Amino acid sequence: MCKKVISAILCFILALPVFSIGTVALSEEEISAPTAVLMESSTNKILFEKNAHEKRPCASITKVMTLLLTMEAVEDNKLKLSDTLSASAHAASMGGSDIWLEEGEKMTVDDLIKATAVASANDAAVVLAEAISGSESSFVEEMNSRAKELGMKDTTFKNCNGLDEEGHITSAYDVALMSSELIKHEKIFDYTSIWLDYLRDGKTQIVNTNKLLKTYNGITGLKTGTTDDAGCCMSGTATRDGLSLIAVVLGCDNGTSRFADTAALLDYGFANYKTEKLTLPKKATKTIEVKGGMTDEIRLSCEKPGSVVVSKSSSDKVVCKCKFQKDIEAPVKTGDKVGEVIYYCGKEKLKTCTIVSMDSVEKLTFNSVLSAIFNAITAL
Repeated sequence: MCKKVISAILCFILALPVFSIGTVALSEEEISAPTAVLMESSTNKILFEKNAHEKRPCASITKVMTLLLTMEAVEDNKLKLSDTLSASAHAASMGGSDIWLEEGEKMTVDDLIKATAVASANDAAVVLAEAISGSESSFVEEMNSRAKELGMKDTTFKNCNGLDEEGHITSAYDVALMSSELIKHEKIFDYTSIWLDYLRDGKTQIVNTNKLLKTYNGITGLKTGTTDDAGCCMSGTATRDGLSLIAVVLGCDNGTSRFADTAALLDYGFANYKTEKLTLPKKATKTIEVKGGMTDEIRLSCEKPGSVVVSKSSSDKVVCKCKFQKDIEAPVKTGDKVGEVIYYCGKEKLKTCTIVSMDSVEKLTFNSVLSAIFNAITAL
């Protein structure tokens, strides 16, 4: 009798569905925000989405673009962190979160970035915008232009700080795109990782609006935002074991939900995904035969493949295939595409890298041979 019971229990257990260890599911219902995205930053691969392209106001998440243009200006030497800027009357008139700049008050670019990133200071953001473009309106034009370059099709900026304004909209997907671009400037983490700091020689204390800095393992930033129209919003960035994630939530009812949703998205990403470094096959960087040319072969070059994001639960390994054009014939120019390396995980195509010629090969003709002979003789 006992053997029958044991046998029945074993059969029941074996009939149960098999789940991969470490796999964590996440449904749209578990995220309270009306729109959300989880993106891996190096590849911009979407790992989770909920109404990702729904257009909504985003409050001070707007400052991600303001900070991006500021970091680009610093990198291009249009601004220096040590430069001192003066607050205009327009900048000093900003409401909402600010550092109470007075007209004519001077502050370094370094402190203005700190105030914008840490305290979400609307007045500091405008000072930076005016320094870069001459006026906030001109800066907003640059913001919208940069958004188009990044493929942010759901976005229209009306100001540089995110104060509620008719037509000032974006989407969770677009916020993830501009966040991904901003964190390529690793200097920004010097600001977004600050919990508490001071301005005006210690007279003004600023505390980061990102409460996950105190509670979430691996958090690096990035920006929060809250207005009546936008609700509570966040673009949260975190890195663990080489995996860098961006979690965006827009329109949460309160700050507690905003941080809970962001943490849930990041938890899901770290539990289910990993990065895998890719290597190039040797034949992608060797030589290949050329027909009908003044030389018989060309040297090859291929872009570095970097890394890809794969599921931890997948049993498939990442493999690559090298594909070359058939019967490569002269003429060939330096930089011409001659093939590609394609990386797969199972049936999923992960990445494609282009193989190009490092050499130019002239077509073999009577005149080209005659010219080569003449050049050889004159070189003696």
